[in-house]
Amino acid sequence: VPQLGPQLPPRLTQQPWQLLYSTGRDGFSLRTLYRSGARPDSPALLLIRDTEAQAFGVFSASAIRSSSGFYGTGETFLFSFCPELKVFRWTGRNNFFVNGDVDLLMVGGGSGRFGLWLDGDLRRGGSQPCETFDNETLSHREEFCIQDLEMWGLA
Repeated sequence: VPQLGPQLPPRLTQQPWQLLYSTGRDGFSLRTLYRSGARPDSPALLLIRDTEAQAFGVFSASAIRSSSGFYGTGETFLFSFCPELKVFRWTGRNNFFVNGDVDLLMVGGGSGRFGLWLDGDLRRGGSQPCETFDNETLSHREEFCIQDLEMWGLA
């Protein structure tokens, strides 16, 4: 979280963050992640470590929640620590920021590809280059297994 501080919108850089959800503490469940979310207007930071020890994630300017369509703003971005921090910001090509239901969470999109997706039991996910963020694949592989996942929100 400290390394991401300078990448966040300026209004958030001095705000205290708190752990809202952790697979180690709360189990592996997208439903539980949604229930653990902060206020709807509160930003969220999703941090993932896969079974190959790669760390990456997403900053969403609004809470991660179940929805019937895409939501979010151009402040949303993907990032990877592979090996050092790389940030992938909104390209302006589309507004496919965040979309999720009980079976799937998707971040970024275009042409049938998602910058990041996670399955409903938070065991598997994937990452492909997408139009929303013009990102690289966040993990070493396009599909990965999740070892740890945390969601942080403003305290």
